[in-house]
Order: sequence, then structure tokens, then C-alpha cells
Amino acid sequence: MLQLLFWMLRVTPGGSFPRALSKAEEQECLARWAQGDLEARNRLVEHNLRLVAHIVKKYYAQAEDVDDLISIGTIGLIKGVNTYKAEKGVKLSSYVSRCIENEILMNFRGKRKSAGDVSISEALDLEEEGGALSYLDVLAQEDDLAERLGNEEQCRLLRKAVDTVLTPREAEIVRLRYGLGGGESLTQRQVSQRFQISRSYVSRIEKKALEKLRDALGEEAAPV
Repeated sequence: MLQLLFWMLRVTPGGSFPRALSKAEEQECLARWAQGDLEARNRLVEHNLRLVAHIVKKYYAQAEDVDDLISIGTIGLIKGVNTYKAEKGVKLSSYVSRCIENEILMNFRGKRKSAGDVSISEALDLEEEGGALSYLDVLAQEDDLAERLGNEEQCRLLRKAVDTVLTPREAEIVRLRYGLGGGESLTQRQVSQRFQISRSYVSRIEKKALEKLRDALGEEAAPV
């Protein structure tokens, strides 16, 4: 979840997202990422963040916890870019869209115990030729922040900023929302219940806290 916080800090103030990459730029990044270039991987994630917002707004516009769904969808996006295989013959946008949707659906299913189970070997019905992928393909590679995505110095700076830049309430809400310190991440609704304030107020505090962290860290907010 610390990785997710880094990505949320990459969204520009006001909630706007970086532009989509051109086809040539995307192909270049994919080729570099296939060789293990994390900077290229980061760029693919960053410039597809708007896809998360699009899916949430299009399919889940009536959901109460839109901010939570965007966070959950971003996790799906990261998993999608990490597991994408160009040789499968599926467009990156199609593949990560399914990953985003799957992450959100899994969240809903976790809340609705009565819903039927979905086999992880069930095929994802993608339109492109050769696009028969399963949930297992999507989930095969778990993020390991410490080994693949983490940067000890960057994480240290972020934790220091949380402790020194934010007010005590802002810091506690950020820790709870993103599971900092090893705890389980909570939804905005769960945080609001803990503080006995409205969910919308939690959302405003969180957004203000992220802006403060973004200003304090500057380019250090970029995940590696």
C-alpha cells in the first residue's frame, strides 16, 4: 500500500491525470520494461492512471466510495502493468482495464459473502485474438515492494514527511488509509467510523494531506 500512496502523490493537484502515451511512446516503454527498466514501468502506470478514473466513473458512478474505488483500481493497474505480456496479442489498455475491473470486483465480492465464487482459472473474455487470459494470469505476480518496487531512502523520506509535514490527524488518516507501519489499509468509510466524522470529511482531509506531501517531496514522490 505504500506503493499506492506514491502513485496517488503523482496525480496532479485538483485530481487531473497525466496524458495518455502515444502508441510509439507506449511501445518504447513496453520494450524497456521488458528489459527490466523500472522507470519505463513507472511511466506506463502513471500515464494510464486516467484509465482507472474512467472505469470507476463509467461503471461505478453510483458507488458511494469513489475515492476508495480509485485507490483499489490503481492497485489493479499496477498489477496489470507488472504482469502484461505483449506476446499474448492483447492491447495494454485492454489488459490493464480488465485488471482494474477485476480488482474492483474482487473488492465487492469480498464485501458480499453471498456472491458466487469465481475460479481464478476463469478466462477473461478479451476481444483481441489470442486474448484468452485468466484471473490467474493477472494475479500470478504479487507486488513485492521491498524486492521490486521499494526504495529504502524514498520510503524513509515519505514516512518522515508524514511525521513532520502533516498535522497529527492528517498523519493518522494517511497511515490508516495506506496501511503505513504494517497495518491493514482501511477504506474512507472505516476511517470515518473510527474518527466519528463523515466520509466526505475524511476525503477532504486525505486530499489536503496528499497535497502537502506532494509539495514537500516534489520529485521524490515518484515511485521507483
